[in-house]
Amino acid sequence: MSNKKALIIIDIQNDFCPGGALAVPGGDEIVPAVNELSSLHKFDKVIATQDWHPPGHISFASGKDKEPFSEVKIDGVTQTLWPDHCVQESEGADFHPDLDLKPVDLILRKGSDPNIDSYSAFLENDKKTETGLHHYLKGMDIEEIFVCGLALDVCVYFSSLDGIKYNFKVNLIRDVSRGIDQPQGSVDEVLGNMEEKGVVITDSGEVKKHKTKRV
Repeated sequence: MSNKKALIIIDIQNDFCPGGALAVPGGDEIVPAVNELSSLHKFDKVIATQDWHPPGHISFASGKDKEPFSEVKIDGVTQTLWPDHCVQESEGADFHPDLDLKPVDLILRKGSDPNIDSYSAFLENDKKTETGLHHYLKGMDIEEIFVCGLALDVCVYFSSLDGIKYNFKVNLIRDVSRGIDQPQGSVDEVLGNMEEKGVVITDSGEVKKHKTKRV
C-alpha cells in the first residue's frame, strides 16, 4: 500500500503577487498549475498556508526607521524587515482570487503573533513554537509532502527544511514555486541547501505521474 501524501500550498496571497506589497516576480503565474495539481485527486490531503500578520508586526520595517529587506537582531533572532504585508483582514492577506480553495482541507494561518515572525508552515522563527501542522499530518498518516508556492527562498524553503526535520519525505515542486531572489542568487542557494538536506526537487509533470488516490 502506497504511503499517504499531502500537497502544501504556501502563501499564494495578493500581497505576494504582482501589485502586492511584497510581490514575488511571477507569483500569479503559478496559480493555474496549483489549481490543476490540487484538483487531480493525487493527494490525500491539501493544505494552504496564509500569512496573517497583525498591524505593527515585528517583521514590518515601518516604524523602525529601517529600510525594507534590512536585518536586525531581536531577542537573539535575526529578523529581516519587510514592507507591511498580509495584514489580517486586509485585501493583501486574501488568497489570490483565482486560487481554487475547494480542494483544500485545511487553511493554516501563520505569523499572527505580533512579536515573532513565522516563515515555516511547521515552526515559527524562534524554532520552538509549533504551528501544529506536523501533528495534523501525522494524525492523518501522511508520510510524504509536496510543497509549492511563494516565496521559494523564504517560506517554501523553511517549510521544506522543517518537513525534513519532522521526518516527512519532502518534495519541492520547482515549476510551481517562485522566489524573491533578494539578494540575487538566493533561489539557487536555497535549492542547493534543500537538496543537501534531502528535499527532492521535482516538477509538476513528475508529480502527475504519482498514483496516489485521494480518499
